[in-house]
Amino acid sequence: MSLDLLAFDTSTEQLSVAVQRADGVRQRRQAAGGARASAALIPSVQALLAQAGLALGELRAIVFGRGPGSFTGLRTACSVAQGLAFGAGVPALPVDTLLAVAEAARRSHGATRVLALLDARMDELYSAAYVHDGDGWRALSGIAVGRPEALLAPSEAVGGGWALAGNAFEPKYVNRLPPALQGWPRIEAAPTADALLDLAPALLAAGLAVPAGQALPLYIRDKVAQTTAERIAVTPGAR
Repeated sequence: MSLDLLAFDTSTEQLSVAVQRADGVRQRRQAAGGARASAALIPSVQALLAQAGLALGELRAIVFGRGPGSFTGLRTACSVAQGLAFGAGVPALPVDTLLAVAEAARRSHGATRVLALLDARMDELYSAAYVHDGDGWRALSGIAVGRPEALLAPSEAVGGGWALAGNAFEPKYVNRLPPALQGWPRIEAAPTADALLDLAPALLAAGLAVPAGQALPLYIRDKVAQTTAERIAVTPGAR
């Protein structure tokens, strides 16, 4: 069943926005994300709603990636979700960005057993494991953050069929993954607005929509940046 929905994610370097009408037709846009998302997000929302012929008050919910991800990007997403939801009198639907990565991998490659990874900066990765049972996703672990060497395969990862999915496949990360994960397929995937829209019906049915004031970010760590000494320790010669 399709619903009138607005979805957006600003947690990575890519801003993704989409509007879906109840007949299933979608309009979508992409732009620079992270710290630059604030300039493009609201104009993109306005343009897509106009293209879809929808008003904010007609939406079933405003769906947004709540994190983890770019601190500035998450604050942008939450503040815009709060403002739009409050002004239109509609609920907000926060969605974990790593769950959206898993859904994006399913959309693009049919993956149903996913260890989702996002670049957490500061030489770390965000990670979470999910299994799709045909009806929906089940999380096997909470979202974690840590060095690539510390990443663990899910306890249920036996018999194959697992894939790594996300935006953290640069050599500086993948060359340091534990041997057990080195042979897993790698799927480039981001928490796109399309993935958020695909997840939304089940999450709404589960009662996970919230009032505007509860559209809050999910921070896995409080530290935003490394000190100069920490940057040098990771990258010798850096200044």
